[in-house]
Amino acid sequence: MDKPFDIAAIGEAMLEFNQTQAGQPHYLQGFGGDTSNAVIAAARAGARTTYLTRLGQDSFGDALMALWLREGVDTQGVERDAGAPTGIYFVTHGPAGHEFSYLRAGSAASRMTPQWLPRTLVRRAKILHVSGISLAISATARETVLQAMQEARDAGTLVSLDSNLRLKLWPLDEARKVLARAIGLSDIFLPSIDDVCALSGLEDPEAIIDWSHAHGARQVALKLGGDGALVSDGTTRLSIPGHRVKVVDATGAGDCFCGNLLARLAKGDTIFEAARYANAAAALSVQGFGAVAPLPHPAHVQALLA
Repeated sequence: MDKPFDIAAIGEAMLEFNQTQAGQPHYLQGFGGDTSNAVIAAARAGARTTYLTRLGQDSFGDALMALWLREGVDTQGVERDAGAPTGIYFVTHGPAGHEFSYLRAGSAASRMTPQWLPRTLVRRAKILHVSGISLAISATARETVLQAMQEARDAGTLVSLDSNLRLKLWPLDEARKVLARAIGLSDIFLPSIDDVCALSGLEDPEAIIDWSHAHGARQVALKLGGDGALVSDGTTRLSIPGHRVKVVDATGAGDCFCGNLLARLAKGDTIFEAARYANAAAALSVQGFGAVAPLPHPAHVQALLA
């Protein structure tokens, strides 16, 4: 089958309000939602992308549609719902880092169902990207995402999974069971160190790589924050050091890593080459406020790598 899209992603996009000064009631309006951030990052890296989601028939949904249009992300897989809102979230900053507060219960995206799933778009992409949040926002969303993953595998579309564990959305025991199943359906597993420590009970990165492969992941890029990434293709492992930069806001850095890595894989890079590029992109993304605005373009990434 012809694959006109490099990457399809499914999940929930939201409007973001990001605190610009700790302790002060001043917020910068932006955009968020992990898989939306990732697909925009991939589009900025030159990938052909499409996004699958549901939005409210409201001004926030209009703003997200306009964002994807500007970023060159295909929206034929976006459905509008007049009876449910678009989700929003707030980011506050303090000594312990950033903290999220969500207003997403009953959102249009949480009402996605397997009957809604745009299966043709899943089949027509080289890579399908999903996340733990996509699986956690509702029972019907979970069923939809798991069906999308199976649809992708049946169509020869690679499946990418970002762990993105959010324990405000579901209990740890439930998350462990569902994500274990999802890892088994994934070709590319992109966990963060904090998430997978909670999921596996392990702390050593090498042991976490072993755990990920044992659960069925073929390729793994373990995100280590400022310490870079540990990457494995099942045979070879490579530690990629972090870049020392001034961190303004780490919101969306992991999503930036995922989107850039997948864009480079779609262009033919190895997992190691792609992760090195993605690691540099993520370092650039933490130097500005918000999940989307600081996502870098290739010229800036190449300059850092050089």
